[in-house]
Amino acid sequence: MKLLTTKRIAVLMGGLSGEREISLRSGRAVWAVLIRQGYDAIPLEVEASVVARLREVRAQIAFIALHGPGGEDGTIQGMLEVLRMPYTGSGVQACAVAMDKAMTKCLLEHGGLPAPRGFVRTLRERRRSLPSGYKFPLVIKPVNQGSTLGISVVRKKRALRAALDAAFAYGPAALIEEYIDGRELTVAILNDRPLPIVEIIPKSGFYDFASKYTPGASHYQAPAKLSNRLTKQLQALALAVHRRLGCRGATRVDFRLDKRGRPFILELNTVPGMTETSLLPMAAKAARLSYEDMVEAILTSALQREAEWAPSKGRA
Repeated sequence: MKLLTTKRIAVLMGGLSGEREISLRSGRAVWAVLIRQGYDAIPLEVEASVVARLREVRAQIAFIALHGPGGEDGTIQGMLEVLRMPYTGSGVQACAVAMDKAMTKCLLEHGGLPAPRGFVRTLRERRRSLPSGYKFPLVIKPVNQGSTLGISVVRKKRALRAALDAAFAYGPAALIEEYIDGRELTVAILNDRPLPIVEIIPKSGFYDFASKYTPGASHYQAPAKLSNRLTKQLQALALAVHRRLGCRGATRVDFRLDKRGRPFILELNTVPGMTETSLLPMAAKAARLSYEDMVEAILTSALQREAEWAPSKGRA
């Protein structure tokens, strides 16, 4: 097998977000695959000394396996841009926008893409009553978090304050959306190619953190049992979001499909999980791509970035 690159690859994992443990699992899985495939790869846990560590190990390419704030919001991407170190996945702007659920919602609505009705409530506004026209159940979630951390489905008014407090534990703003009763679906994009759709059926009835990362807590159908028309519609919507935000490499777009078969876009993840229960590897497998093939496909996004940067190397 011919390697895509002989340069040293640092697999960045860990970080300081609430998704640290998931990131470590993703990163170790990626690193193990790269080593098995013959790449010069090293695992690197991200902390305050990350720049010094990258230089110490003489890393030349960064494979980002970080999730949540600090790793998926453009922060680490911006640092790597300054270091002029090619990295996998989406760039600074795409990551920052996708991590901000309120900003993503604005872009979706402006582009005429379907999303649940919703609004932002800040910590200062937590005691305000709901705007007219909003009825329970509602979904409350932090504006800048992933892995369903701090998310709640509120079915009664009396539970609203506790749900807001849970969201505010992760930041000063919460997104309040209408709850779409129906099926949970996700579409992964790999290098501008939509993969087979995965349906998520949590045993608890709600796809929360435990349902995501506890083996056996959810059932998955890959590919999802959908009509060809609906499959193509969802894949086209996912690709449209991916492109509208300027993403690259691997992303994942989450949907709810209501009882009438209408899709609603929930969010886009710029660094999807790559653990044994993660949805991106599941979608890749449904597309007859091995885990190794998927990792190499993601690696090409860093090599493309390296090629784009090449003409500017050495300039003042």
